[in-house]
Amino acid sequence: MVLGALALGVAAIAVLSLGIGAVPLRVGRVAEVLWVGREAARGDPSLMRDAIIVLDIRLPRMFVGLLVGAALATGGALLQGLFRNPLADPALVGVSSGSALAAAAVIVLGHRFTASPGPLPFAVLPAASFAGALAATLILYAIATRRGRTSVATMLLAGVALAALAGSGTGFLAFLSDDRQLRDLTFWTMGSIGGATWSKLWVVAPLIGAALALAMVLARALNALILGEAEAFHLGIPVERVKRLTILAVALAVGAAVATAGLIGFVGLVVPHVIRLVAGPDHRLLLPASALLGGGLLLAADMAARTLVAPAELPIGIVTALIGAPYFLWLLLRQNTSLDS
Repeated sequence: MVLGALALGVAAIAVLSLGIGAVPLRVGRVAEVLWVGREAARGDPSLMRDAIIVLDIRLPRMFVGLLVGAALATGGALLQGLFRNPLADPALVGVSSGSALAAAAVIVLGHRFTASPGPLPFAVLPAASFAGALAATLILYAIATRRGRTSVATMLLAGVALAALAGSGTGFLAFLSDDRQLRDLTFWTMGSIGGATWSKLWVVAPLIGAALALAMVLARALNALILGEAEAFHLGIPVERVKRLTILAVALAVGAAVATAGLIGFVGLVVPHVIRLVAGPDHRLLLPASALLGGGLLLAADMAARTLVAPAELPIGIVTALIGAPYFLWLLLRQNTSLDS
C-alpha cells in the first residue's frame, strides 16, 4: 500500500512538472503532446512549440529529477543502514562534498590534460564524482568505525571536517578558474537540474539504475546489520562484503547525482526518516520507498524553484536546504542522548 500510494503520488507530481514553468501548459495539452509526438505536430506551430517545450526541455528534466532524487534518498538510506543511525546523510557527512571536489577538478583542470581546449565530455564527470564519493565514504567509515562499532559523534565531526576540506579544495579550484568555469561552478554548487538533456540522462541513468539495483540486493543484509555486526555474522551474513558493496552503491548513486545536478542537500536525510516513521525500518520496503519519495520530493522542489521567483529560477539546493535544515535540527535534538554516548 505504501509503495502504491507513493507511485501514484510521484506520477501525479511528474505530470504536473511537465506543465509548470515559464510557459504554463494544461494537463490536457501535455497529454496531447505526449500522444501525438513531435513529428505529428509539425503542421501546427503552436503545438510544435509546446512539443519542443515538453519533449526537449521538461521531459528529460523530469526523468533526471526522478533519478537524482532517488539516488540521493537511497544513498542516504544505505549510509544510515551502514552506520546504524538516522543522522547519516551524503551531504552532511562529506560524501557529496568529496564527489563535488572531484567533479570540480574535472571542470577546471580537465582540459589541461587533453589536446582539446574546450570542456571535457559530460561522461567524464560521473566517473570523477564516483571516485570522489568513494574516497570520502571510505575515509569516513575508517575514521568513525572502531572494532565494529561506529561512533555517531565521530561520524558527524569527521563528516564536517571532510566537507570543510573538500569545500576548501573546491574554493581553490574556483580561484583558479576562468569566468566561464567560475559561473558554472557557482551555479553547480547550489544544485540544479535545469541543464538536464537527453544525452546527460542516457549517461547517468545506467549508473543510478545499477546503484539502485545493488541497494535492493543488499536490503536483507542491512536488516541483519541493524542487530550489530557480530549478530549479523552469526546469522550467516558476509559482513565485510556487505559493507564494501554498500559503500560502492553509495558512491555510485551519489557520484552520478552530484555530477548531474550539483550539490543538493538533505534529501538523503529527510526521506528515509519519513519512510521509517510511516512504514518501519525494514530495508526491503525502506529502500524502494525512499527512491520513490526522493524522486517525488526533488521534482516538487524543482517546481517550487521554477515558480517562486519566476521568470527566474531558484537553485534547487536552496529549496531542499530550507526544508531539510530545520528537520535536521529537530532530528538532532531527538538524538542528543545518543550523541552523548
